[in-house]
Amino acid sequence: MIPASTLLYSEVPTYFAWNTSTRKFQRRKHGRAVQEHLNLYSTDALGRLYTVHPNNAECFYLRLLLINVRGPTSFQELKTVNGHVCATFREACQKLNLLENDAHWDISLADASNTAQPQQIRTLFSNILTTCFPANLKDLWGKYKDYMSEDILHRMRRINANPYIQFTSNIYSEALILIKDVCLTIANKSLTELGMSAPNRYGNDIFDRDIQRETHFDVNELQTFAGINLPKLVLEQRTAYDTIINAISNKSCGLYFLDTPGSTGKTFLISIIL
Repeated sequence: MIPASTLLYSEVPTYFAWNTSTRKFQRRKHGRAVQEHLNLYSTDALGRLYTVHPNNAECFYLRLLLINVRGPTSFQELKTVNGHVCATFREACQKLNLLENDAHWDISLADASNTAQPQQIRTLFSNILTTCFPANLKDLWGKYKDYMSEDILHRMRRINANPYIQFTSNIYSEALILIKDVCLTIANKSLTELGMSAPNRYGNDIFDRDIQRETHFDVNELQTFAGINLPKLVLEQRTAYDTIINAISNKSCGLYFLDTPGSTGKTFLISIIL
């Protein structure tokens, strides 16, 4: 007889019928005799294999394996390719080359990177994630993440008055947050549901504008400013200045409260202390 191990899941109903009592498939007893196989009959019976939307990822890839892999006896066997047990059905599909090549999406992103703005590239990438289901989306992200984050990099350089800031994980994280928001709008799915790593929104807060501004300054320019303006302090201002600077130099700490009427030089004094 034709061994079940040679059949696709969709071909089993042609030669076997499901016995609801024993919950097993059994050979058909009626139909067209199969040549060269004794007591084996085939029919035009149709088996039902439900359609699955690609959004239902693992079920979709399970169905893809069922209609392409012959004679599986278990779910684990379906995920086994060349002796290696894959972690997911999707990985098994990838190793069996059952998934569409990502070359089309690669070309689309490459073209966009030459002409489009970062926001447009992020929107294109979000659409590819949510509607096209690329096989290696992390590779696509790694290849084009600089183009998708370029406006964020320029903003960081402008805010900090530092043209030498380079791409960092936090810049990429901010780009992923923007992509995540678009994916939620399009398909109501997070990046983790689409196969990407979740961005660290909290970690992105390190780009506090005041902190960044205060950590990028011209020491020589500030020394010149202090040298010119220190002699201009009146006695009360100089007393406050010396008290605070000595506390800093001696690391004695303390809490100092500066209170004077308006337009008496508080801002001028504080700028010299800073």
